[in-house]
Amino acid sequence: MDRPLARLPTRDAGDRTGFDEVQVEPASARLSGRCPDAGGKDVLLKAGLRPTRRRLILSKLLFARGARHVTAEMLFAEARETGFPVSLSTVYNTLNQFTQAGLLRRICLDGSQSLYDTNTTPHPHYYLHGEDILLDIPDADLLLVNVPEPLPCHEVSCVDLIIHLSRKRS
Repeated sequence: MDRPLARLPTRDAGDRTGFDEVQVEPASARLSGRCPDAGGKDVLLKAGLRPTRRRLILSKLLFARGARHVTAEMLFAEARETGFPVSLSTVYNTLNQFTQAGLLRRICLDGSQSLYDTNTTPHPHYYLHGEDILLDIPDADLLLVNVPEPLPCHEVSCVDLIIHLSRKRS
């Protein structure tokens, strides 16, 4: 399968000599490994969720196209396009249930926008401002140093790295 790739400079665009590029693969181009057609009911049961009709249909919409990032509104629109009658609150509730069960990862971009990632493995992202696009950074070999100790009686549960990008002004 040919994968669409975006190319983003890793150096200042003014430095044309040795101009490096990194290939950024949209999350939708890779498979998540949780495709419901290969046992969506079993996936929900293993996650401790009752496989209701709504959950099965929404999980199929979420996972059938591979790893990707969606908002509740995007999933709601997809459900409506397929003729599946569902309310926006049901979509939000289902996304939150899938997140609590470990089937999705919630990524908060700002106080008002959240995306849900079907790839739940730890990985960094690029966020393209002005385009509202979140991309997985493939094969990132990042080293976090000087991570502060957690507060007493707490443990680190997740570290999210989102590199915000905006287009250069010419």
